[in-house]
Amino acid sequence: MPFDPIYQRVNHVIPPVEWATMEADVHAILDLKRARRAVILAHNYQTPEIFHGVADIVGDSLALAREAIKVDADVILLAGVHFMAETAKLMNPEKTVLISDTRAGCSLAESITPADIALLRAAHPGVPVVAYVNTSAAVKAASDICCTSGNAKKIVESLGVPKVIMLPDEYLAQNIARETKVQIITWAGHCEVHERFTAADILALRESHPGVVVLAHPECPPEVVAVADYAGSTAEMAKFVTDKKPARVALITECSMSDNIAQQNQDIEFVRPCNLCPHMKRITLKNIRTALETMQTEVLIDPAYFAPARQAVERMLAVK
Repeated sequence: MPFDPIYQRVNHVIPPVEWATMEADVHAILDLKRARRAVILAHNYQTPEIFHGVADIVGDSLALAREAIKVDADVILLAGVHFMAETAKLMNPEKTVLISDTRAGCSLAESITPADIALLRAAHPGVPVVAYVNTSAAVKAASDICCTSGNAKKIVESLGVPKVIMLPDEYLAQNIARETKVQIITWAGHCEVHERFTAADILALRESHPGVVVLAHPECPPEVVAVADYAGSTAEMAKFVTDKKPARVALITECSMSDNIAQQNQDIEFVRPCNLCPHMKRITLKNIRTALETMQTEVLIDPAYFAPARQAVERMLAVK
């Protein structure tokens, strides 16, 4: 294969024979980005050819929310799930925001509605509602402030109240409740990727891979977090691996996370007991290329939700 500087970004995790099937789309996307004045924001769960090959900005939900404000472009393509594209649109109302597959949803976002929040507020008068960013714009609009897995504890404690409603991820809320004196009222929403991990999985992993350092996402059940060595957002996991350089590590989260970090940490052995997110995997090089060619599908937000939803995100970003 002729030398391709883009391929050097993924050569540790994508064999040359696979890259040969991707190369034309990658270079077409790079050309289309220049022609459209477009940037691609990609979540850490995107596959390496997207994450390292065509993305301009990568990170977890918090990083993407922050960086979306700074984007100097006419078009933003969000390589991630729909609520992330909505957040990018909230922060960039004057820009065209695209998602390349509208079916890229989220089990957490689908587990809660504004009507549910109204019932929670009625049952708990005066208690503020903290909405995980993994929610629709309509749900954000019905909430007081947003949070991510990386800043949830800080957001909860920033409100200066004894009790909050935190939704929709029950496990994230339970894990944060163990770290704070604030009483947290939960909602029974779960991530279909992280809820499948069990404490028994982790114990079996340690037995079969002696010395492995286990990093768990806080959307995992509390019993999984309890037997892990560290729990944190995808950005915090990446920083842990880069800073601590464990000889052998297992990331208890979505599969592509390990691939993306492994490319940048080739001296570390990654054990991969991962689960695939079917929604993240709907985003592909081919449909990214098509989206930039056709400028479809544009992400739009009901004007009734726009201002209050944006305010909930801005309140989160204002917490340092």
